[in-house]
Amino acid sequence: MVHVSWREADAFARWAGKRLPTEQEWEAAAQGADRERANLDQLSFGCAGAGAYGDAPSDCGAVQMLGDVWEWTSSDFAAYPGFRAFPYREYSEVFFGDAYKVLRGGSWATRRNAIRTSFRNWDLPERRQLFAGFRCGRNA
Repeated sequence: MVHVSWREADAFARWAGKRLPTEQEWEAAAQGADRERANLDQLSFGCAGAGAYGDAPSDCGAVQMLGDVWEWTSSDFAAYPGFRAFPYREYSEVFFGDAYKVLRGGSWATRRNAIRTSFRNWDLPERRQLFAGFRCGRNA
């Protein structure tokens, strides 16, 4: 799915007996994901099919962590220990607060040279204009 608001993603996850991952959980799952093997740079002008990059999993085995759609997390957009603004301070710090939710992973329209597993995007929870989707998590 694409063009999903945070509220819709959160509601679906709860309906399914799951939850949205925190941004720390999302980043841990994405470690080792290769931006060279991801649907980025507007090359496909849309999302790749499920499993299209199955030969390039993250270190924990998760696939398609980068590209396709920005993925909502349950986290509010705020600083955390060691956080450094990228690509410049005004891009993010002026938006810190509980009004915005964190998105991770980039979309098919994101530039490859900008994305990395630690890159943070944000938006208001009611908006669905971004190429945004989600994946569910659950407690182990």
